[in-house]
Amino acid sequence: MLRTYSESVTAQRANGLVTSLQQRFVNKLEALDQSHGDKGVFEPFEWLRDGGLYGGGIRYMAPTMGIFNRGSVNVSHVHYSGNPEKSLDSATAISTIIHPISPNAPSVHIHISWTEMKNGEGYWRIMADLNPSNPVEEDRQLFEQRLQAVAGNIYQEGAAQGDKYFYIPALKRHRGVSHFYLEAYRTEDANADYQLARRMGETAIDTYVQILARALDTRPEYSDEARQKQLDYHTLYLFQVLTLDRGTTSGLLVHSQNDIGILASLPARVNKALLSSWRAQMPSPQDELLDAIVAEIPEDPGAEIVDVTKERLAEAVRRHYQKNPQALTMQATGHVVPPTVQNHR
Repeated sequence: MLRTYSESVTAQRANGLVTSLQQRFVNKLEALDQSHGDKGVFEPFEWLRDGGLYGGGIRYMAPTMGIFNRGSVNVSHVHYSGNPEKSLDSATAISTIIHPISPNAPSVHIHISWTEMKNGEGYWRIMADLNPSNPVEEDRQLFEQRLQAVAGNIYQEGAAQGDKYFYIPALKRHRGVSHFYLEAYRTEDANADYQLARRMGETAIDTYVQILARALDTRPEYSDEARQKQLDYHTLYLFQVLTLDRGTTSGLLVHSQNDIGILASLPARVNKALLSSWRAQMPSPQDELLDAIVAEIPEDPGAEIVDVTKERLAEAVRRHYQKNPQALTMQATGHVVPPTVQNHR
């Protein structure tokens, strides 16, 4: 069966947007990688929801050599146009994280999505956050200035929600140095909302590629200490994603047909000892969740997160929240908690 699409014109328009953003990012990253000596290209992987009956998606994975530690540019379009029992029409998104090999170059996370109900109501989710292991103030300033120029009056709201969402209470610190997040965003001007989502996506992509290129060109050398900071920061990134990130958890709870894709952006290696050390700071029952996560991480130093590990981690997270549904209230939030899982039921 071929992958199907929503019958909604607005959902189709959103799918066109995220697909164009995906191609924009992949093209720019491939060109940057090739300009630094690697001939690899991003490899596409398609997944289908119920054999394509309810849509699916495609992700582009970064080449395993060159400038990338791990990178994934994912687009998904899940819909229920042919299912009268569902109130959700469609959920359409680009979600991407890039982890460079160089510890002098920051990681980035960008998410743009459109959720539409069958009554025609819909909203945007717009996220962009810069994640350096060895922060450079010039990079942070450029990222924030560019996003602020596009967001205008809504920037402070997005920055406040982002700071709230990416705070890690157990560790009393944030993931990343610059955060923007608008949840359930819509105004009376649907076209203006669409244009904001488009411009934010394009600006975050273009600015990050500029920051990455500058880091590779001007800071090519790095120390063992910088590399260790990167490994520890990648550990914090995995910790935040698997114990707090509501979008990741919701995706895993809605279905199990894209587990590798949902966790495709986890960094290649983490510090298992550091990850284990955070257990004492976790509230119950999230300490049990961390135990389950740690159990799936390989024992070797700089434990590598391969596809089979992602599958096991996805199942560990899913089992935890099926057993402890009340723990979902402990997940990260902005100023609004979207009914993502409920929408799919």
